[in-house]
Amino acid sequence: MICPACRHPMIVVEYKQTELDFCPNCRGTWFDKGELELMLESTGISGVNPFVKNILTTPAINTTERKRRCPLCGKKMKKTSIGDKNGVRLDVCEQGDGLWFDGGEVDQLVKVIEDQTHAQTGHYHIFNFMKEVFKAPAG
Repeated sequence: MICPACRHPMIVVEYKQTELDFCPNCRGTWFDKGELELMLESTGISGVNPFVKNILTTPAINTTERKRRCPLCGKKMKKTSIGDKNGVRLDVCEQGDGLWFDGGEVDQLVKVIEDQTHAQTGHYHIFNFMKEVFKAPAG
């Protein structure tokens, strides 16, 4: 798969039988349909499915950011924001193919989930994994 942000080849990162497409160049991450739910459900935190559904149904935001093309269907994705006013901006395929997170946005998403579910993520290995692998590049 080619990265929708920087056009570099992506690699597959597997964790607990969930495969994610990760760009080692820009650190962006593609979640195919259902993959984000699978990863979050593996934490055992209740309320994950409504949280993900909210991401998918949140209206597009007005932004000057360039819209990315879905790496599967090729159509422009909508930009949406989750969390507070300084929330995580991400790209959602309106055809339902998946979600694109720019480098560091998965880490931001974990923080939003912690805040909204009051989870103590020190007990959830998946969150620690996601924070470490998908954090923003240094510098």
